[in-house]
Amino acid sequence: MRFTMLRLPESLVGCALLLLALLSGSPLHAEDSTAAAPPSASALIVYKNPFCFCCKKWIKHLHSAGIQTEVVNSTHMSEIKGQWGVPQGMGSCHTAVWQQKYVFEGHVPARFIRQYLSNPPKGSFGLTVPGMPEGSPGMYDGKKFEPYNIYLLMRGGDYQFYKRVEHPDTE
Repeated sequence: MRFTMLRLPESLVGCALLLLALLSGSPLHAEDSTAAAPPSASALIVYKNPFCFCCKKWIKHLHSAGIQTEVVNSTHMSEIKGQWGVPQGMGSCHTAVWQQKYVFEGHVPARFIRQYLSNPPKGSFGLTVPGMPEGSPGMYDGKKFEPYNIYLLMRGGDYQFYKRVEHPDTE
């Protein structure tokens, strides 16, 4: 009998392992690290697990769009999401915070971050792309695209529909 190994993209494997660890509640036993220098006032502080590859690709997407980031690696992502008020079921693999005021959870495209920051809707504190949709920045491989939704994070623990993304961001 002959077996064939299924090869998955590195980013998918890394994020799947991260999601499994987060859901199981087991720590990954890596040392947390913080940015060495104080964060820039204009930079997004991106909290991410050091083992997640798609987060790095999302950060690269932000950089190519002119958005600065400071990265904080952490194996305590559920605590960070709780601290910033990300509702249960609306999380993803990373949490970005701007000026200790606004939260961008998951693979939010840079253009919507800019749009949001130019005119934050009343009662909201950020945006989320729950899970890890295949079409989102950091997950899109240039081949398969699946439309996905972006939600407003509302004060008080709620969320509301914000935008539907029908085409990949090429930015």
